[in-house]
Amino acid sequence: MPDVAYALRLSLPPGDVTGIAVLLHGGRERSTAPVRGNQLAVLRMLPIARALTVAGRRHGLAVARVRNGVRGWNGEQRAPVADARAALDRLAERFPDVPVTVIGHSMGGRTALYVAGHQQVRAVVALAPWIEPGDPVDALRGRRVLILHGPGDRITSADASAAYARSAAAVAQSVSFVRVTGDGHAMLRRAGVWHRMTTGYVLGVFYGAHVTDATRAPVLAQALAGEPALVV
Repeated sequence: MPDVAYALRLSLPPGDVTGIAVLLHGGRERSTAPVRGNQLAVLRMLPIARALTVAGRRHGLAVARVRNGVRGWNGEQRAPVADARAALDRLAERFPDVPVTVIGHSMGGRTALYVAGHQQVRAVVALAPWIEPGDPVDALRGRRVLILHGPGDRITSADASAAYARSAAAVAQSVSFVRVTGDGHAMLRRAGVWHRMTTGYVLGVFYGAHVTDATRAPVLAQALAGEPALVV
């Protein structure tokens, strides 16, 4: 596989960094082609990054976007996992002891679940994640986890995500699985729901539910409370 370096782009708040949201994009099962910034998998994460930046700046939230070196997972190589771990190590060197939430879509969601064991990770948000039988849950020990999936997804399986959530509940601090009705893999039909749930969950985990709109969004409040199965 070609040695293509990952990229890390960081948006900082005006003051001290008190939390970091790390975003991981999707990809393909197998490909050694380099990732380009104009690819749809990368672009899908931009609205979520913007929502997190706007909502979190005044609280000290930094938003980091990882762009993988190559497009594929590539079997046992698990290329994006190595990229994400390298990015987390780099952030930990710059911001020691600052808590991290990892957010990923599709292959990025699978990657987020794999790297959750990093010492500064406190929570994971997996959006329509690609889950395969045998994917481990040990990295989620003591973490808070939110998994969102549209039942209309034809690329990755909502049922596989739900089964994974049930397994992860044995080790995680909390796991909530949310079915986003009426939407599919691209997260476009109900984009606002994906953005609000992700942003609200991150802010709630880091800064408490009082800084989110959880009081006006019952499903978000339930997810922050660790309710296992929800529909929105």
